[in-house]
Amino acid sequence: MTAGGRWQIEVTRVTPAGGTTVQDHVALAEIELCGELIIAASTAVEDRLSLDRIDEVLLGH
Repeated sequence: MTAGGRWQIEVTRVTPAGGTTVQDHVALAEIELCGELIIAASTAVEDRLSLDRIDEVLLGH
């Protein structure tokens, strides 16, 4: 943790040494869900998304 109270992670390599791109399907799915939440939050009228609205977004209802 840094002095400001935030975690800092250093990424040293995102592809293997051979240059082949690795796709982690779980990570990609999590990124997609985060994107859906960001979109829902940006279009919401209220200050915060309700737990029911979060469930709707994440479960695709």
